[in-house]
Amino acid sequence: MRGNRFITLEGVDGAGKSTHVAFLAERIRAAGHAVVTTREPGGTRLGESLRELLLHAPMSHDTETLLMFAARREHLERVIRPALARGDWVLCDRYTDATWAYQGGGHGVDGALIAALETRIHDDCRPDCTILFDVPPDVSRERLERARSNGRALDKFEREDVAFTERVRAAYLARARAEPGRFRVVDSTKPQEAVRDELARIVATL
Repeated sequence: MRGNRFITLEGVDGAGKSTHVAFLAERIRAAGHAVVTTREPGGTRLGESLRELLLHAPMSHDTETLLMFAARREHLERVIRPALARGDWVLCDRYTDATWAYQGGGHGVDGALIAALETRIHDDCRPDCTILFDVPPDVSRERLERARSNGRALDKFEREDVAFTERVRAAYLARARAEPGRFRVVDSTKPQEAVRDELARIVATL
């Protein structure tokens, strides 16, 4: 591993990506790098407030998209860019690919709007590597139902139907095909140790 890197983790709800954040951060630190772990929407005080609205409040899909990018702008200015400028690695749970997948693929928001916002907000700050944790929609639904049964309240995206999850997954995989140099697709139906072995190999190549 060399220099600093901006790594994003993506996937449908229930793919298990958040489970591996601490493991990835530990691997990066073990290689001698400082690492900042963060998430979207969120990452800042304002971003976390917007997160509550985005995950729970009813709103139009265009409004949802605009708020996502508002939170992202604050996140970039206060967390991501300063960390990269210090030479730190940044490990972010979701980024703009999630907007393309959820608002674009899932909700049908016009791609021209997302592209324009992406260019205006962060054209100069794109991930060096995006790890896509991939699971079929039925696995996603099964895991979310298990979480709900264990007492966790699901947010509005997690409560969407299987057809929504299928569209989100399809959008993610289309982006991975379009940018094979940036994306690493991980089969997240495998046992946790197998997934972590693959993650360790990915990080070692960056």
